[in-house]
Amino acid sequence: MDLQFTKEEEDFRDEVKAFLRDNLPKDIQRKVRNNTPLDKADYENWHAIMQSRNWLGMTWPVEHGGPGWNNYQRHIVGEETALAYAPRLVAFGVAMLGPVLLKFGTEEQKADILPGILDGIDWWCQGYSEPGAGSDLASLKTRAVRDGDDYIINGQKTWTTLGQYANKIFCLVRTDAAAKAQEGISFILVDLDTPGIEMRPIKLIEGGHEVNEVFFTDVRVPVSNLVGKENEGWTIAKYLLTHERTNIAGTGFAIRDLAALKALAAKTIRNGKPLIEDPLFAKEIAETEIDLEAIRITNLRVLSESETGAASGYESSMLKIKGTVIVQRLNSLTRQALGAAAAPFPAEKLPANALTVPEDAAAAAAAYFNNRKLSIFGGSNEIQRNIIAKDLFRG
Repeated sequence: MDLQFTKEEEDFRDEVKAFLRDNLPKDIQRKVRNNTPLDKADYENWHAIMQSRNWLGMTWPVEHGGPGWNNYQRHIVGEETALAYAPRLVAFGVAMLGPVLLKFGTEEQKADILPGILDGIDWWCQGYSEPGAGSDLASLKTRAVRDGDDYIINGQKTWTTLGQYANKIFCLVRTDAAAKAQEGISFILVDLDTPGIEMRPIKLIEGGHEVNEVFFTDVRVPVSNLVGKENEGWTIAKYLLTHERTNIAGTGFAIRDLAALKALAAKTIRNGKPLIEDPLFAKEIAETEIDLEAIRITNLRVLSESETGAASGYESSMLKIKGTVIVQRLNSLTRQALGAAAAPFPAEKLPANALTVPEDAAAAAAAYFNNRKLSIFGGSNEIQRNIIAKDLFRG
């Protein structure tokens, strides 16, 4: 496999860099650089900017409003947007539901729903996890009972990311209580304005409001909102999770954060010399950089194989495991490099003898605590190892 990009691909990279330089709002860029939470307007602004260039639905075909890119172009955009400190696109509509509808949806569903994702009219969130069904989604208990032309939904979803901004939710529901665990599950679309839905905020350990819990009480949803066939939602769920796990890996963001960590360690003086010259700290950085280069090469290999249809299904789990571990390690090393400045309290309360506080130091603890979730959500890393084992050694 040739790991070098072609001249056309490098020209495309230059085009992406120029677009980001000219169009990425400085206030949003500053928030991302400093780990400051974005608000709804920030997300919507960046969403509209990307769509103005027809770059929003990166995996979508041209006939449905996408740019028609190949895997390498999508990879380049992912790397360059991360390196430029652009925000992640909200994935639930463009990177999760969109691909699901393109593969499993009816023509009517595609025509009705896909345009609303691209133009920003509809903000989707995900209703997968439940209090007793996180990594083991097959044990979900939210019920949808057929009643004429409607389903009546009762149950609870949790860890609903950015649900406070959403007006729509796609859910896994149990439509056959007597079936085996993975059977009897369906994938259904719900308008959050429907009577009987209540969303409550969940406050995270770093103090932010990023996730929610959603309660459904006798919620009526048209049968036409079912995606795919009734009781065959598990197939859709697995397909969607493959897209989610690859997105979670975020190698471009890790490359960016490693560069920032090395720059920080080079200017941080400990025991009379730069921290990056400390043998133990330098060892940690070197091991992280080696792992990151390995996952980057793996990602390129998977892209190459998927272009020819040769890629297997377990690679997304591999990328998810290693990618999340690397991000967590970078968060931890950044806090070590910042020392007292990375304490989880405002900079004005630091000890009088503390070092000068870098602009982004105040959010280092928040990023560390928030990203502890990465090895759990999207299917815990323990579950991913089981998936890899089953895929590699089946039969």
